[in-house]
Amino acid sequence: MDTMELDEIKNQVTSVINELLDAHPQKEGSIFVIGCSSSEICGGTIGKNSSEETGRAVFEAAKSVLDKYGLFIACQCCEHLNRALIIEEECALRYSLEPVCVVPWVHGGGSLATAAWHGLDAPVAVEHVKAAAGIDIGSTLIGMHLKDVAVPVHPKQKFIGKAYVTAAYCRPKLIGGERARYE
Repeated sequence: MDTMELDEIKNQVTSVINELLDAHPQKEGSIFVIGCSSSEICGGTIGKNSSEETGRAVFEAAKSVLDKYGLFIACQCCEHLNRALIIEEECALRYSLEPVCVVPWVHGGGSLATAAWHGLDAPVAVEHVKAAAGIDIGSTLIGMHLKDVAVPVHPKQKFIGKAYVTAAYCRPKLIGGERARYE
């Protein structure tokens, strides 16, 4: 991809995350999960045409926005690493998440996770998080890493590159019966 295409991808990622977080603000220190198929963004088939440059562009744009909101980024690996996540060690410590031993690379973890591994200050891999919100670029299935009640959001920016994007935020469970009161 050329520089103009990568800049457009960065703009699209920034737009989607800002739209989601402006409409559904998250508490500082919350986890925001991102699943990304660089292959789909480039117009290929998931897992078949990985692009390091595209993964890096998505990571850089997302990290920049999430840092402004004070949120932790969790970058989902591909199926070959069982959709583990790359996060900052500080996040793992805060949420008592146990690190696992693996280092992602483009064809075993994916481009986004590889970019996160090289772009975070103190990266670690973990098997699970319970994120408060997230985006899924190219149908990578982030649902397993969201809190129990995820609310889908369809952003105005429907595609990042050529990959369809969906988003979600999470709300607390509504429990109780007819006597329960909610805000």
